[in-house]
Amino acid sequence: MPELANDLHFSEKVQNLKPSGIRIFDNKVSKIPGIIKLTLGEPDLNTPEHVKQAAIESIKNNDSHYAPQKGKRELLEAISNFLAQKIQVKYDPESEIVATVGATEAINAAIFTLLNPEDKILVPTPVFSLYWPVANLAGVQYSLVNTAVDNFKLTAEKLETTLKTEPNIKAIILNYPTNPTGVEYTKEEIKQLAQIIRKYHLYVITDEIYSSLTYGVDHYSIATEIPERALYISGLSKSHAMTGYRLGYIAGPKKVMEQVSKVHGLMVTTTTDSSQAAAIEALNNGYEDVEKYRKIYEKRRKFVFNELTNLGFDVVNPQGAFYIFAKIPAKYGKDDMQFALDLAFKKKVGVTPGSAFGPGGEGYVRLSYASSDDSLRIAMKRISEFLKEDNEDD
Repeated sequence: MPELANDLHFSEKVQNLKPSGIRIFDNKVSKIPGIIKLTLGEPDLNTPEHVKQAAIESIKNNDSHYAPQKGKRELLEAISNFLAQKIQVKYDPESEIVATVGATEAINAAIFTLLNPEDKILVPTPVFSLYWPVANLAGVQYSLVNTAVDNFKLTAEKLETTLKTEPNIKAIILNYPTNPTGVEYTKEEIKQLAQIIRKYHLYVITDEIYSSLTYGVDHYSIATEIPERALYISGLSKSHAMTGYRLGYIAGPKKVMEQVSKVHGLMVTTTTDSSQAAAIEALNNGYEDVEKYRKIYEKRRKFVFNELTNLGFDVVNPQGAFYIFAKIPAKYGKDDMQFALDLAFKKKVGVTPGSAFGPGGEGYVRLSYASSDDSLRIAMKRISEFLKEDNEDD
């Protein structure tokens, strides 16, 4: 096994990057025999059959050559039509949309494109722990804003207050429905944020990968309100249980998308042919699949929310995605890591410490209900037993 030569070095910027706290914890508890993992945002449902068949036919037909850099025309048209219906913004398939390797690549391409080294990006937390490491990698600054005291939403007032004290902010991240809380913004809240973003001449990178999975509320995209300032990011991973296909997309004004396309080409050249074929089928003929999956998640959401509430947890009411964010018992203070470790090793239930999602998540844990009904029932029973035994030990 080769060892690196003593006279060689590598990027300090990369060396200083911290691995995902979500993955670190998941790897730590995955080795526990018989554990029920409610840790990762991985749908337990299968990709719809007609979508799988589209990918299979693509392979059978030797669809195995380089696709156009931005994506196949048929896919870009499908995305354009979908967004025109969903968020009432008509993006030109030729010049305003790029198909990416998942939403992750889209986020990377957006941050690398928009910001200079002296610029700063604002990231409301708790949120999926990708955005600020990508900013680090891109060599730009970031500001993490704790939204816990505002019901886990970035308010227009807090945004403006932050902008007055941090003039280098040039873009903000919005992810909603939010991972890890499942919190959704109202139309009025989005309109208020849009006013501030316009006033301070900012970009908004809006990651709406969970927007098809909402419960009892209508999703309103900030790209609908300020399309001239928004880079809209989404994909098929969550809506159609296609995480392994790695198919996302980014849309925005032509001038900035010309630059995004260049970064995308340098990062990955283009996306996979068979994944694009599957995405075309999902977007054109997969509405009923989304609604079917949404109803399954909604039922699970209600079950887990009620169970945890009955057990005495202070639970954030999720209106979207497939996560529950629960405050840990008072005896643990804000030590969500210790609570999650105790639960995993004593009762074999894996949940993700809230601190993995930034300062706004401290003292909470995230549970994913993208798991089978049986697993969720067993997990809730084990959590109940854990709390009872934990109280008896006091």
